[in-house]
Amino acid sequence: MAAEQDSVNVTPAIEMRGISKAFGSVVANNDINLTVLPGEIHALLGENGAGKSTLMNMLSGIYRPDSGSVFVQGEEVHFASPKESIAKGIGMIHQHFKLVDVMTARDNINLGSGEGFFLSNKKLDHRIRELSDRYGLDVNPGKKVYEMSVGEKQTLEILKVLYRGARILIMDEPTAVLTPQEIDRLFAIVRNMKNEGCAIIIITHKLGEVMEISDRITVLRKGESIGTLETMKTDAATLIEMMVGRRVDLSIRRETFKHEEPLLKLDGVTVIDKDKKAALDLVGFDLFPGEILGIAGVAGSGQKELCETIAGLQHAEKGRIFFEGSNILGKSPRDIIRLGIRMGFIPEDRLGMGLVGSMDIVHNIILKEYQSQRGIVLHRGPSAEKARRIVERLDILTPSIYTPVARLSGGNIQKVLLGREIDSSPKVLITAYPVRGLDIGASYRIYDLLNEQKELGVGIIFVGEDLDVLLGLCDRILVLSCGRITGMLNARLTTKEEIGYLMAGGQGAAS
Repeated sequence: MAAEQDSVNVTPAIEMRGISKAFGSVVANNDINLTVLPGEIHALLGENGAGKSTLMNMLSGIYRPDSGSVFVQGEEVHFASPKESIAKGIGMIHQHFKLVDVMTARDNINLGSGEGFFLSNKKLDHRIRELSDRYGLDVNPGKKVYEMSVGEKQTLEILKVLYRGARILIMDEPTAVLTPQEIDRLFAIVRNMKNEGCAIIIITHKLGEVMEISDRITVLRKGESIGTLETMKTDAATLIEMMVGRRVDLSIRRETFKHEEPLLKLDGVTVIDKDKKAALDLVGFDLFPGEILGIAGVAGSGQKELCETIAGLQHAEKGRIFFEGSNILGKSPRDIIRLGIRMGFIPEDRLGMGLVGSMDIVHNIILKEYQSQRGIVLHRGPSAEKARRIVERLDILTPSIYTPVARLSGGNIQKVLLGREIDSSPKVLITAYPVRGLDIGASYRIYDLLNEQKELGVGIIFVGEDLDVLLGLCDRILVLSCGRITGMLNARLTTKEEIGYLMAGGQGAAS
């Protein structure tokens, strides 16, 4: 489709020529070219730090390029603010929704549209229905945002930018928190927008989705454009090589494990959140030695509370947690660490839990281990040696083991945290989103490290977003929805569709 349009010399919806942008000594974009055609779905690929977000922020008016030119529908533009970008028909749909929870869909759409609150609900609803029918959207104008599913919120975000006249849409990781069924619905909407002549730019790390939905793909690496390919004429292996600069083995190794006596056993664990609702509701399961137990669920389904409760960081209202036969519920995090339970929890705020940003790698290791050192004098030698081992093993990019971790990239911060936990020889390892922010090569190295721990008899809880990884790496997959277990599945026998049904609240049998 895109190639046919290009051949008849259609005016591009977006053309960026020789775009460069630097922040101090850091060059984020260097002489990048990007052309997006009307009626095209264009994927933007690259590792974290490749320059994708910076490039799109210039297109949406948040940043101004240091050099280069931007053309919209053939007209050169110089955006000084997001408002000017919106006026030219460009809409940005962020990964984290920009919605007011206590307001209705109708009010969120009208908010910031420039029409004020004097437009009657009847007229507003009529316009919303017209747009919904045109693009195949399904939005209830009177529904409050806090009553919506994640998929409904995503649809509302799309409707917001379409209502403001956007014909060029930038979608940042649009499927990150959606179930497979919601992804199918989103892709149907995107295809409808394409058929209406909209130009859509999708930023994503999920290569399977890129191959399914896009017409063309532009790959960035280290701030430069490596090339633009027609999706029909390429494959995932070629794209990854362009992204990282080398061939990457895409197979995930899965070792078998034997059911022995459970290493960890949860029984009726209930956690109440600050709103007096059950963040975990009667959760119970077994974790066996040498098993990788995957945890699937849309964002906010209780994953964080589950990890923190096992690690002693959350208070449970009731239930029991047995580790090697002893109830550890109510024990302090220090006592739980001494028993051999380690938590490599990777929240969005990587430095908010686990690492101190102002400290270097060595002292972050000391911070975790000083209690086990004898005497009052801290011995830095062993911790420095461990830091060197972790940096080499995980290929952490850092000027020195004494560089403050806050100066490292997000992916390298993650490697430091996970490497420290793995190196401590745990019996149970809790990993929440351990590859978030890592490039393809580093992600597969993490999978290998987890399998090495599995071979040593470590029980591993793996909270992940990518269902393909959960299916390929894990032995069983526990599905959470609104704090309740909706299914326990054999990863070798289940499908993404079955997991998605359970993530949405359906009930399934244990297997």
